[in-house]
Amino acid sequence: MPKLIRLYILQVLAGFGLSAVFVGLLLWANVANLWHLVSTSPVGWIAVAMLFFANGIVFAGVQFAISVMRMGEDDTPAGGKRQPRLVPEPAVLRVPAGEARAQGGTFRRR
Repeated sequence: MPKLIRLYILQVLAGFGLSAVFVGLLLWANVANLWHLVSTSPVGWIAVAMLFFANGIVFAGVQFAISVMRMGEDDTPAGGKRQPRLVPEPAVLRVPAGEARAQGGTFRRR
């Protein structure tokens, strides 16, 4: 069996395992009175099966996506050339505002 197929099957099993734990915790904690609704209805098992299946698909997809993204190689070099660091320098030429107006600068009143 190819490694990618084996990885996918393992991540799907892990996702559905997480889904079983999640749905079990939802029922145990009685979130939104879910345990009462499921236990008193004759077709409550369908709701539990749908919760398990839908969450299993989501969790399996997330598990597989995380494992595939972690397989990527780091493209950045380990060392070597670094970007030059910009060092702020003080302004050399400062003209007070009064002198700029006296010399006919752009800040004239009309």
